[in-house]
Amino acid sequence: MKKDFSALLDFPEGCRAFGCAASSSQLGLRLKPWRNTERDIVFFLVIAGSRTAEVQGISAAGSTSAARRFTAVADAELLLNGPGGKRMWPLPPLPAGISPALISYVASRWIGLDPFVISVGLPQPPPFTHLRIESPSYGPADCISTGHAMTFTRVSGLWSKGFFLGRRLKKPLLLAESVPGGTTTAQAVLAGLGLQVADLISGSGLRAPIQLKKDLVGKGLNAADLGSEPSPQKIIAAVGDPFQPVAVGLLLGAMEARQPVLLGGGSQMVAVLALALAALSTELRERLAAGVVIGTTSWLLNEGANSSFGEDSPLEDLLDIVGDHFGVDLLGLSTGLHFHESAHQSLRDYEIGYVKEGVGAGALALLAQLQGASCKQLVEGCDLAMDELLMQSPLSEEKLRGCLNA
Repeated sequence: MKKDFSALLDFPEGCRAFGCAASSSQLGLRLKPWRNTERDIVFFLVIAGSRTAEVQGISAAGSTSAARRFTAVADAELLLNGPGGKRMWPLPPLPAGISPALISYVASRWIGLDPFVISVGLPQPPPFTHLRIESPSYGPADCISTGHAMTFTRVSGLWSKGFFLGRRLKKPLLLAESVPGGTTTAQAVLAGLGLQVADLISGSGLRAPIQLKKDLVGKGLNAADLGSEPSPQKIIAAVGDPFQPVAVGLLLGAMEARQPVLLGGGSQMVAVLALALAALSTELRERLAAGVVIGTTSWLLNEGANSSFGEDSPLEDLLDIVGDHFGVDLLGLSTGLHFHESAHQSLRDYEIGYVKEGVGAGALALLAQLQGASCKQLVEGCDLAMDELLMQSPLSEEKLRGCLNA
């Protein structure tokens, strides 16, 4: 039985710590950067594309393959401009629910945190200010089933540019992503690292297409013929996506800059952390792990868990398996946000499992709670944002903050 130190740290309502580091007496130290409301945070959102997302049935981040080509840009526009702001790309139709970018917008406004968007591997240039770290002519990565998703040169270049950005950090980093098909590429690179965790990888829909993911991953790895102990960059080039080398580079650069990192997401962020650990010597792995926290939603953390029998969720097991593989204790935190009392069905759909995480929603909601927002206030803010999204009537940030501060 793991000892739970979180009860001693005055966690906000419904928040949970998980992973082996959650039972460590060092938990409070790892949390300190994210509980410090006086400390500025850099917020990077990486939006990227992979033709893996165009495989029929692989992702629910858009009801059609064509719609998923524009999901990342639409998510970023909602986060940047809000539900009432001018947006060129409409949110893609979903089977149910609404983009987690709406949660991210509400929570980031509470915190007063503005994102910097990094665009890489998209089929179209974003219509807003963003950081471009490679030529748009590269486009999305190929489907992982080819075993040649990207050239090694491209991966190496993105890794280096991420490292350059991370090394220049002078503040803690919150890293989020919007990458349709990203849980499949995460599963693929974890398999390339020798981790057999296919049954622990979630997806964007109500039911993950487990067999389809396994088939694509198996086909891609067979075609790649990586050999024994391939490098992380070689694995990404074979079966990864453009977000991964940027994110790994950022992580490694942040470690060199001695800045802590909050990875907003689930299995995609665990995969990035695993790739970064694989790139380090045994001596440096603990240093990286000590400065990194996974921040996620309650919907993703609780997915598949059987609390009545004390069984961990797949995400908890995944984090522990990666930690055990590399000999480090990893830490995850989840927000306590729930939508049972929401006025909107699209938000209540989160409780059914139609949407779980994305665009840093869990990490941002967690930070908002750590800085004083109650779950009730966040739900009311999301309801107001949904009203505005549906009505397209102006809702000032002052009015939104007024609701959250009521």
